[in-house]
Amino acid sequence: MKIIAVKDMDSILESLRPQPDENLKKKVASIISDVHRRKDKALREYEKRFSKANLKSFKVTRAEVKDAYTRVSKDQIEAIKLAKKRLEKPENLIKKRLQGITLSADGIKIKKTFSPIDSVACYIPGGGARYPSTVVMSVIPAKVAGVKRIVAVSPADPKGMVDPLTLVAADICGVNEFYKIGGAQAIAALAYGTQSIPKVDKIVGPGGIFVTLAKSLLSNVVSIDMIAGPTELAIIADSSADPALVAVDLISQAEHSSDTMCCLITNSKLLKEQVIKLLKKRVDSIQRSGIVKKSFKNNGFVAICKTEAQMIGLANNLAPEHLEIMTRNPQKIARRIKSAGLVLVGSNTPSSASDYLLGSNHVLPTNGFGKTRGSLGVLDYMKLQTRMESSRNSLDRISKYMKAFTYAEGLPNHYEAVRKRL
Repeated sequence: MKIIAVKDMDSILESLRPQPDENLKKKVASIISDVHRRKDKALREYEKRFSKANLKSFKVTRAEVKDAYTRVSKDQIEAIKLAKKRLEKPENLIKKRLQGITLSADGIKIKKTFSPIDSVACYIPGGGARYPSTVVMSVIPAKVAGVKRIVAVSPADPKGMVDPLTLVAADICGVNEFYKIGGAQAIAALAYGTQSIPKVDKIVGPGGIFVTLAKSLLSNVVSIDMIAGPTELAIIADSSADPALVAVDLISQAEHSSDTMCCLITNSKLLKEQVIKLLKKRVDSIQRSGIVKKSFKNNGFVAICKTEAQMIGLANNLAPEHLEIMTRNPQKIARRIKSAGLVLVGSNTPSSASDYLLGSNHVLPTNGFGKTRGSLGVLDYMKLQTRMESSRNSLDRISKYMKAFTYAEGLPNHYEAVRKRL
């Protein structure tokens, strides 16, 4: 891991942010264009190229779902049900508070109501790992919102099979359609539609760089939730923190993939030395050691700060996906954090637990977008509708001011449309 002394905040952040790969963007754009033009035929070719699966049909059948249940354990099913139950509670509470608002004044009636989006697609990463937990995190808020058509997609293995626990999770959570597709080609198919896959109104869920770029490039065609790329973990810790806990938490997120960004932000040089020593000691003997090593080498760092305020400032500017706080008074620091996807307060709130069963959503903004939004939730599946009704008298009262506005902006016919009614 790199060791950084925090001096010039802007230059540090610039060096830490991944730089866009224009060649990769061109490749993704080419895939999108090809799927848009040739639809199922192109989709089938890309799946064979990337997942090695020779698919005759993309849609998961009911028989495949039933078979999936025979390949998972009772404890795994119970874990899915518990995650579902715990996530439903806060999402239902939020929905209950989204009651309609009606305002009536000066002859104008305004009514605002929340209603569910008609159709959404949930991208579930696959390939080298499996993420049935992401099914829960992306589907349950949609079910709570009342979305009628919920689609899930995930890449198949070379035999044309989707991870059985992922299929079981989709069934338990109430997915309507499941397709064996992945990568940029899946995002293009969902955005434009193909002969066998009807398009959707919104695409949600995390993914690798191809998926993230495809969502970004297609955001003018289909609504998306956020940029949710490779996972990120920052830990603010002072001399009171247990270095062993800091080390295992960094490892737990680094094992996701080699492009994960994990870092320690501290004002204790002793803690820094202890954590580095523990990481070096543990990393060779753990499972997924190769991935963790690459993650730390490519993107990991320790930021040495002089003061608590400097630690908070760096965290707010970094705006990481997950931010753990392990300090003498973590609540005090948490109150000053404004930019993070998820803030985890205290030594007993590890990001790994929040990924599964604490009741929070693990689909979170990355790459600095924690400055503008938080986790995926029921609001991402609902739209705010506004209905208005105006009386002739209300138009008469605003007529003079309409004229002032519209003539100032050079749009006199806007005023004429009101004047005609008077």
